[in-house]
Amino acid sequence: MFKGILINKDEQGYHAALQDIDDGVLPEGDVSVNVLYSTLNYKDGLAITGKAPVVRAFPMIPGIDLVGIVEQSNSKQFHVGDVVIQNGFGVGENHCGGLAQKARLKSEWLIPLPAAFTPKQSMIIGTAGYTAMLCVTALEKNGVLPDQGEILVTGANGGVGSFAISILAKLGYTVVASTGRMEEASYLKTLGASDIIHRDTLSNPGKPLAKERWAGVIDSVGSHTLVNACASTKYGGTVTACGLAQGMDFPASVAPFILRGITLAGIDSVMRPIADRKEAWQRLGEILKSDDFDNIAQEINLEQVIEAAGNLLNGQVRGRIVVNVQAN
Repeated sequence: MFKGILINKDEQGYHAALQDIDDGVLPEGDVSVNVLYSTLNYKDGLAITGKAPVVRAFPMIPGIDLVGIVEQSNSKQFHVGDVVIQNGFGVGENHCGGLAQKARLKSEWLIPLPAAFTPKQSMIIGTAGYTAMLCVTALEKNGVLPDQGEILVTGANGGVGSFAISILAKLGYTVVASTGRMEEASYLKTLGASDIIHRDTLSNPGKPLAKERWAGVIDSVGSHTLVNACASTKYGGTVTACGLAQGMDFPASVAPFILRGITLAGIDSVMRPIADRKEAWQRLGEILKSDDFDNIAQEINLEQVIEAAGNLLNGQVRGRIVVNVQAN
């Protein structure tokens, strides 16, 4: 038996609880892991609260991220004692995830913990930081350079937004952060934002084309925010889309694409090939330093997860939540 968050759905409805879990609940996999840390992402919040049909099978242990020590392996890639990272691949949705003290996973989903990071630091980064790095890489590959102008980061106080600001600033970009919590302006400027705008300037229906401002955009919000970001992106610029905090809809015009030649790049972190993952984590190791983690995360234990999931969906969380699954 081990402790973890377990989600069930029955005639009484949908419910998540911290409980003792039998090893038999864990699905098939060739690597068993003693989990050290997990995280709370937006998708985890949806899964735990039941506010969206994220979970595909029951019972389910949520948690799309984890880092832990291999305790049993039938894989030639990983051996007992190795420290490994798991991000995505449907874990926490249709395969039991990281918000528990044990996990059983497929070896092809795992990568070794990068030498640049401690286990806790790797989960402060988690899917959020790894996704932010994928977005920055997409901007770079599409030729968006620091001297071309401002980069807009929406959902700036969230995990993706926080890491996107930090990474971009360290690479020499001028970053404008969009947030609904202007009281967090000092936090965002500490990360490297040069200017802060209120999310209301982007979140309502706008014109098909607006004044050109952004050389590039990292958007984790979707809906009208993404539409307006596209409408105000400079000729030839690139907008990366990786989230849907405002909504899944995209009520847009083709005008920015056919009149200004902008690129809308979709960023998927869940099924990303291992080679791309390793590249992203390597670059994170080169860019981020130990003091970059000081203000970006808070640590909680498993007993605090369910309450924190609700706070996350209500926009009451700044930066990242890392979960010490072994803590009392």
